[in-house]
Amino acid sequence: MIAGIGIDIIEVERIARAIERYGEHFLRRIYTDVEREYCDRAPATRVLHYAARFAAKEAFSKAIGTGMTNGFRFRECGVINAPTGMPMLVLSGDLAERWAGYRLHLSLSHTQHYAAACVVIETR
Repeated sequence: MIAGIGIDIIEVERIARAIERYGEHFLRRIYTDVEREYCDRAPATRVLHYAARFAAKEAFSKAIGTGMTNGFRFRECGVINAPTGMPMLVLSGDLAERWAGYRLHLSLSHTQHYAAACVVIETR
């Protein structure tokens, strides 16, 4: 049974401006170490990957019904890639505890100008 659905689209330039303005402080506050390592591997697509991961976090926050308030912590919601390349949400802390009994599905897409994410939360 579907427990939640969230979708988000973001302008890649918005993330580029945040990185330019706030640098490492922004990246450390929003992204997990694993996400930063992944995104920084390919400088040419770095901002696209950061934008897609930001959209994933926002889509998840919508799927759980809180938005980015009410105790939502960006770094407790991370994106990793399976060996096949499929993106997956990985939760930690309070989010992991609260959503442990659910299956999380994530789809990401991006163009030069936009990144989008869709999250579906399913009961087991």
